Amino acid sequence: MEIAALKGKAVQIRMDLLRMIHSAKTGHTGGSLSNTDILTALYYDVMQLNPKDPKWAIRDRFIASKGHSVESLWCILADLGFFPKEELDTFSRFGTRLIGHPNNKVPGIEMNTGALGHGLAISVGMALASKRDGLGYRVFCLMGDGEQAEGSVWEAAMAGAHYKLDNLVGIVDRNCLQISGSTEEVMGLDPLDDKWAAFGWNVVSIDGNDMESLVKAFEAVPGVPGKPTLIMANTVKGKGVSFAENIPHWHHHVPNDEELARALAELSASLESCKQEGKV
Repeated sequence: MEIAALKGKAVQIRMDLLRMIHSAKTGHTGGSLSNTDILTALYYDVMQLNPKDPKWAIRDRFIASKGHSVESLWCILADLGFFPKEELDTFSRFGTRLIGHPNNKVPGIEMNTGALGHGLAISVGMALASKRDGLGYRVFCLMGDGEQAEGSVWEAAMAGAHYKLDNLVGIVDRNCLQISGSTEEVMGLDPLDDKWAAFGWNVVSIDGNDMESLVKAFEAVPGVPGKPTLIMANTVKGKGVSFAENIPHWHHHVPNDEELARALAELSASLESCKQEGKV
């Protein structure tokens, strides 16, 4: 897809996830808004997938290690046809498959996630299997920045470099906020880029809400043969909704009727701008 079309798609996904969270009266709003551009770039431009054959052997794998921010992922999978879009109306309701974390009963989900710190280790195993089986698929793992306080992240980072997994891409949604406040106040992470580089990864730091930067970074993988890549995606929590941006309270705040209407109005204006950009 063209960059303008990808931007427009990201806006549409934000609108869908806000409606879904509002209807369900639950969800992790801020982190889903911050990671929407990342997932849009991956699913609509970068990854090799087949919604009609979710278990296709050479598909690229995506692991949402920050599994609590699943709302954007559900909306994208439905939009691509992995399951009927009408099923979004069942989000977080009794008996649904679409619970508040990725659930591998849903087509397109590789593993259940949500216990932070586990996704990268599984991704290392998948990437190693791809190498040893000669299948050539890539593995993309999205982590939160608060998640970087988990020791298992760094064990997996060490293993990924040791096995020279240049088909492995870690992504940190670096919005600098977690449930209890600023990451630097809760558990200081900086210099985070240098830490990943010290563990043997090729680190690329970008604006994680800029579609062109995201596509360029993903398409450059492997940037260094024999090294896994870490995309430090510097994002804004609550991105796209002005009154939610950089507000810790929106980590799992559910918009009320008035907030939803305001947010959808802002996003509708952004969508129109994307359409105009595409015509230029």
